[in-house]
Amino acid sequence: MAALKRIIGVVLIVIAAIIAIQTVFEPIYHTSTEESRYSPAWDYINPLSAISIILGVIFGYIRMRRAGADSSVQEFIAANTMFYGFMFAAIIFFWNWFGISDIGAGFTGAGHNTRSLVWILIDATLPLLNGAMGAHLIRSSGSE
Repeated sequence: MAALKRIIGVVLIVIAAIIAIQTVFEPIYHTSTEESRYSPAWDYINPLSAISIILGVIFGYIRMRRAGADSSVQEFIAANTMFYGFMFAAIIFFWNWFGISDIGAGFTGAGHNTRSLVWILIDATLPLLNGAMGAHLIRSSGSE
């Protein structure tokens, strides 16, 4: 299990770096138009984001359940923050992703400006969560 945790930790950190780099540099190389609001790179990055969110929720839940009465207050707060942070990211990510896909084509409750703002929030939050969870998994895999 230690090797799997280490691999998943590295994967989460790599995905965090990809999202952060794309978020920062997209305005430099991509000109938005009505037909192409976002860079086509997001078509590849969004599935990676979905995978990282699912892994984050799973490992965040495991960490939260292990933070019991014998753990420190710091570990209890960190474990709960990671789990609920990933749950928050999951809700807004999948709401936004399904909303721009063919599945949510009929949903018009949010305009393009709202969806763009939500993407910015996701793309700023997810690298932090993924990086923190990845670092935790790498650190904790050595203690097993």
